[in-house]
Amino acid sequence: MDDWLGQLWERISDGFARASPPEVGVVGLVTLALVAAVLSVPPRSWRIFGLFVTVVHELGHTAAALLTLQRVTGITLRLDHSGTTTSRGRRGWRSAFTTFWGYPVPAVVGAALVWCAAYGWASVALSVGALVLVSALILVRNVQGVLILGGSAAVSLALVWFGGAASSGYACLVLGIALLVGSCRDWLKVVRVHTGRRDLASSDAYLLQGSTRVPSLLWLGLFAFVIAGAVASSIRPLALIAAGAGASG
Repeated sequence: MDDWLGQLWERISDGFARASPPEVGVVGLVTLALVAAVLSVPPRSWRIFGLFVTVVHELGHTAAALLTLQRVTGITLRLDHSGTTTSRGRRGWRSAFTTFWGYPVPAVVGAALVWCAAYGWASVALSVGALVLVSALILVRNVQGVLILGGSAAVSLALVWFGGAASSGYACLVLGIALLVGSCRDWLKVVRVHTGRRDLASSDAYLLQGSTRVPSLLWLGLFAFVIAGAVASSIRPLALIAAGAGASG
């Protein structure tokens, strides 16, 4: 057991090095994009991959809380794609900042993964992701959350264990594109919540309206602005990948 853990740590630490970007080309990029779409579009696969998007969403709240010097007391994840992050600390703008960074974060992380793939940092991204997911397990406060986050951590560790430079680049591209699509999908879902006026308590925009007196419509627009910015920032690295050049220089 100790030997296996030592090998795993060695592979994680070995990932903290820049490598040549994967040579994908247009056909390869389209293929990887289709794989990402299979993860994030069909309802059946979305039931699984959407859980990972929820994990990233809640970890966004967690990171925002820690950045504003709040104490995170727990994360709850559920199989219906809902989740809650509980923190303690000063209220006011800190609470609003923490609440905001949920829906946009999967798109931001997705754009970062695409960038890492294009510029040769895919292995670093996967190693960091594995460490974050494993560390976050100490914050989970329910059985479903342990299953969801534990499964996400297991997959991330498997990618580190079996991945080389090329496969890490492919994995980063697929995950990055799928997270971008998933973030857009979740935004449309929360818009439908406000349109139908049902389950509003599950909407971060509704919670932000209650705590700031700023209309939820504006918060939904700000979510969309950040998500659109993340998608736009992915265009150039994807173009480099499609050209088969990467960005090794």
